[in-house]
Amino acid sequence: MCNSKQPDTDTITGAIRRPDSPCTHTPTCPSANSADREAAIVVAAYPEQGWSLLCNAVVIFEDTGELLPDGRVVDPHRPVVALV
Repeated sequence: MCNSKQPDTDTITGAIRRPDSPCTHTPTCPSANSADREAAIVVAAYPEQGWSLLCNAVVIFEDTGELLPDGRVVDPHRPVVALV
């Protein structure tokens, strides 16, 4: 992830990278603090281990839990299924 406060330009693609995101594609992915952070592109998937890394540095788990880049944990938020 880019630590600079100024936007950085990727030397290969020419895309502008936001300071809070390693995202270099257009449109850029939602930041890790956005409500729609799960919409970011998967950059590394480990389904055998049950987790994936998103472009915004969020780690998502198959139980729908999340680990944010600043270390905060988002509890699993699966939809509640009614048993009939």
